[in-house]
Amino acid sequence: MTRQRTAFATRPVMDEAVSFVAERESAGRGGITVQSIRGVSTVTSVWATSPLKLLIPKSRGPSVWACLSSFGGGMVAGDQTHIDMHLGANARCYAGTQSSTKIFRNPGALPCRHRLDARLDPGSLLVLAPDPVQPFAGSRFVQRQCFNLAPGAGLVLLDWVTSGRSARGERWQFNGYESRNEVRVKGERIFVDSLRLDPPDGSLAGSHRLGRFNCVAMILILGEGVQPFANVLLADIGSLPVHRGGALIQSVSPLRSGCVLRLASESVEEATLAVRSRLRFLSEILSDDPWARKY
Repeated sequence: MTRQRTAFATRPVMDEAVSFVAERESAGRGGITVQSIRGVSTVTSVWATSPLKLLIPKSRGPSVWACLSSFGGGMVAGDQTHIDMHLGANARCYAGTQSSTKIFRNPGALPCRHRLDARLDPGSLLVLAPDPVQPFAGSRFVQRQCFNLAPGAGLVLLDWVTSGRSARGERWQFNGYESRNEVRVKGERIFVDSLRLDPPDGSLAGSHRLGRFNCVAMILILGEGVQPFANVLLADIGSLPVHRGGALIQSVSPLRSGCVLRLASESVEEATLAVRSRLRFLSEILSDDPWARKY
């Protein structure tokens, strides 16, 4: 698809939690605009600069499908990416990744940073469900994602991280991991989720921290259009028994027009199965299964 700089306005964004280094055009900027045209969701603008790649396998249909990627299959020391997304009224978009986002070793102690700002107009729906972040030993990753919803818009958000390359004995050996998600409706901040894993506070693999678990995940389901699915999760997970020492732990909390689900698993594979099970309703919303040809 033709790269269109002028069709999508971008702006530098700062927040109180982190000050990003002044962004350069070469620092991985990109944007996606989706509009509903004659009742069909359609990508009207997409562009990206290296090392960021934005692939659009389905540019028009009941839901647009986008793939967030990068050259090299991950992020190396000092990489910065910043994506702006705009969904017009009644538009739908599913955004995922091809595989886990690998945060490679960082000999220079330069953190990798990712920023996403999304604006959702009335009646629109964004499903942001990437594969988990996989930080290698010695790496550092900082992520900030902000979602501004108009009344009637919906959001399904998956944010998860693994312990690293556990098969190589690298369990929670990265130098730092931060992820912050913020949702506003009509400018009012209604949800904030912030996870910081910092080894100086104590060994991440210690029994009083992440211990036996190798994957933690957060799923946010928010908006009138997806509230019925949130209600099902609230009922299903709320009735589950709690087993001491279980390999998979799940909890769910109600929110205004939605819910937030959190889980921790001893294996990434079991976490993946649990996530797919809890998000199986997406097939109905997207008119296709986003994982059918993936796992």
